Amino acid sequence: MTVTLDSDMLFQYRRFTLYNSPYVAHDTGCAVDLYPTPGTAPSPVSGEVLDTRTVKAPSKSYAATHDHLIVVDTGEHVARMLHIDPAVEAGDRIEQGDSLGSLVRAGFFAPWVPNHIHLGFRDDDTNPYRAAGSLPLSLELSVTPLDWDGTGTVVETGKTWARLDAPRHPSPGDTFVGLGSDGGVLDGGFPHYDGGGLLGNGDRAVVAGREVGPVSNRDVDWTDCTVNANGQPVTGLALYCSRDEFGIKIVGEAVDFELGDDISVTVVPGS
Repeated sequence: MTVTLDSDMLFQYRRFTLYNSPYVAHDTGCAVDLYPTPGTAPSPVSGEVLDTRTVKAPSKSYAATHDHLIVVDTGEHVARMLHIDPAVEAGDRIEQGDSLGSLVRAGFFAPWVPNHIHLGFRDDDTNPYRAAGSLPLSLELSVTPLDWDGTGTVVETGKTWARLDAPRHPSPGDTFVGLGSDGGVLDGGFPHYDGGGLLGNGDRAVVAGREVGPVSNRDVDWTDCTVNANGQPVTGLALYCSRDEFGIKIVGEAVDFELGDDISVTVVPGS
């Protein structure tokens, strides 16, 4: 059984990704991370809150020591949501768009990952507390693929990342876009997570002019390779779908670019 993510739900958020995570819940795109406007946590689903739980998170200097789980009966499935300090409790009825609470920067995040809502679904007769076992997700909306030649100028930075101005969103707010590949859009942490996805059409996964892994259905198994930015190795590229500003996001502890730097990204095959 597949759960469809409809356009009304997705358009509540600035960005989303099905594959850009190392955790088992995102295997084969069976969970989605939703990035709302900072300071908000709108619910992606309607239904009855079944439970909330607080769980211990991995110890990270930049993150909270605990995370939270919200479990909701949507009437068709059970929804699991993470990374929200809940302002709801068991028995509450919520509607799509209602505030769930406050986003939590949890120790499950890599240092370059912004606050977001993790969402997955499962059948109502399965254990809602386990990470594994979420149902496959499909998209009701189309994501526009954008061509990219591997170059760009830094327009936004953090301690462990830099975002380029290319490829540029042609019409921010109107549609979702992503890194184009053979008519589809690549999604995932390339190549620092085990694999990614090719959403929409396309049969080839290509980054900066180089083929980067075989595609099976929409899943991509990244090849052994390194991403270089201006000749220096970085952890990789964070690939996502966005309806606001777009541009390739270079990530890694060694990323130390400044605003205005011109960057050339190359993909170097492994040995």
